[in-house]
Amino acid sequence: MSRLLRVLLLLSVLTGGAVLADSDDDFVPQAWRELEVPLPGIPADQNLQPFYVSAVEINRFYLDTESLSIGADGVVRFVLVVLTPGGARNVTFEGMRCETRERRLYASGRQNGVWSKARSVDWQPINDAAINRHHAALFLDYLCPGGVMASSVAEIKGALRRTGYQITP
Repeated sequence: MSRLLRVLLLLSVLTGGAVLADSDDDFVPQAWRELEVPLPGIPADQNLQPFYVSAVEINRFYLDTESLSIGADGVVRFVLVVLTPGGARNVTFEGMRCETRERRLYASGRQNGVWSKARSVDWQPINDAAINRHHAALFLDYLCPGGVMASSVAEIKGALRRTGYQITP
């Protein structure tokens, strides 16, 4: 190897190391930014997968498996359907951040099949209370097992199927 080539190689190694050292000292973490996402379609009944919340819960809960997504921003997004014993059907498009144990409502579905965007854009903490614990169940058992975001939509769908919780909407 020529002397000039060895000198250039040595300089590139030394320069690269200096740049890395400088950049480590000056490292400033990027502020988290949420992606803009379009609203999904209204869920079809055949795509609704039930999930278990608790033995005392009287509502029935479903995730629309076709709406599940994991964004590059670290947000798991989904359509949630809640059926009450009285026959009410609540449909929401939501997001969950496993890293911060927070959730956000993007929109609510109307009976005419149109989404109504949420007024509040704030992220809310996920609490594991005895009543209304469906977000905690999603966080702990399906979307963020162990507090870590699921690695894929297929992993989430598998966890939903493995519960063996089958009821019809």
